[in-house]
Amino acid sequence: MPERIQDRLHQIEARINQPEFMKSGGAANEINYYIFDYDPQDELAVRGYVDELAGRYQAGSGPFSVTVFDLFEVLLRFLKENDYLEMTYDFENRRGLGYATDAIVKALGLSQNNQLVKHIVQNTPPNTVVFLTGVGKCYPVLRSHNIINNLQQAMDTVPVVLF
Repeated sequence: MPERIQDRLHQIEARINQPEFMKSGGAANEINYYIFDYDPQDELAVRGYVDELAGRYQAGSGPFSVTVFDLFEVLLRFLKENDYLEMTYDFENRRGLGYATDAIVKALGLSQNNQLVKHIVQNTPPNTVVFLTGVGKCYPVLRSHNIINNLQQAMDTVPVVLF
């Protein structure tokens, strides 16, 4: 019988409070990356619990904080700030989702100079646990394995949990 989502969510807090959670590990002493997978029907429960945890672990309230980045919101903000949003809609309407996705990937520099990763790195304080949410909302533009690969190269001092 599958575990209830509430039971799994409550395990997150216990895990992030373990001393070894904040330490680097593995053969190359890399920082820890975790993926919390869940059924899409549990999205609202997961979102609510992540917000609750982030509120309890604000900067200055304990030995570490929780910083949340909703990847969809970061992506949307980037497109708006660079006047790409309307262009993206136009690309999708005229040439299809694949073309629009390729254009967004190029604009974000997801293959080389990753603007999304830069934003996360620049806005991550020390002694924090990064929660990356909205991964599913960004599909097919962003894929979780690409995010992890790019983050590992740029950010190696804080643990990251993908939701």
